[in-house]
Amino acid sequence: MALLKPLLRAARDVVYRIVYRGSGRWCPVCERPARRFAPFGNPRRAQAMCPHCGALERHRLLALFFEKKTNLYTQPHLRMLHVAPEPCFESRLRARVGAGYLTADLEDPHVDVRMDITQIQYPDATFDVIYCSHVLEHVSDDRAALRELHRVLKPDGWALIMVPITAERTFEDPSVTDPKERERRFGQDNHVRRYGRDFVGRLKDALFDVKVFGASDVANKTEAKLMGLTGDSGEIFLCAKVVGL
Repeated sequence: MALLKPLLRAARDVVYRIVYRGSGRWCPVCERPARRFAPFGNPRRAQAMCPHCGALERHRLLALFFEKKTNLYTQPHLRMLHVAPEPCFESRLRARVGAGYLTADLEDPHVDVRMDITQIQYPDATFDVIYCSHVLEHVSDDRAALRELHRVLKPDGWALIMVPITAERTFEDPSVTDPKERERRFGQDNHVRRYGRDFVGRLKDALFDVKVFGASDVANKTEAKLMGLTGDSGEIFLCAKVVGL
């Protein structure tokens, strides 16, 4: 079995190179072209995943946002906290950000530090940048997590906090613990809520100033088509500490 997995992976890579070879699409995460993006998701979404690095629509939007709208690649010596790092981003961000880049997760043994984001083990105002994407829907006390992310962010820092918005209003029920019932009600068996448009209110309750960006705020029509940026890219919530607090 140990030998079979790398052989299957190598065979898949060969198929991908043949099937997706071309230039109809461009992934800003791995900076590689493809004839088209691969289907992904449940239900399946066409043109969703980069066949080279696995980046999805939201990752491609974020890669463009990092480049166009932030100082992440131009400001030296930033300290960045990346919660639950995505494989398509981790090595690239580590190379671009440098020694100040820190990955954290509660369960993943491969991160730099094991961390419960409701009890972050770093002092106030430690990080210039925090990136936390599609994590809070797994966290029972998301309000405590937001307070902690706010606490460890520097006064002049910024945070990207993203969640899937799949409802008109956020709903949760802590009494639901059965995985099948969680999947039925919240979309996945390890989700504890569905977020709605009122998510911005939760961010503001944690004393964040919030700006919301969609694909049309970051990419022109040509870029959006080339990079497969659609409504499934979601929204980016750019957070900063409220001035004067």
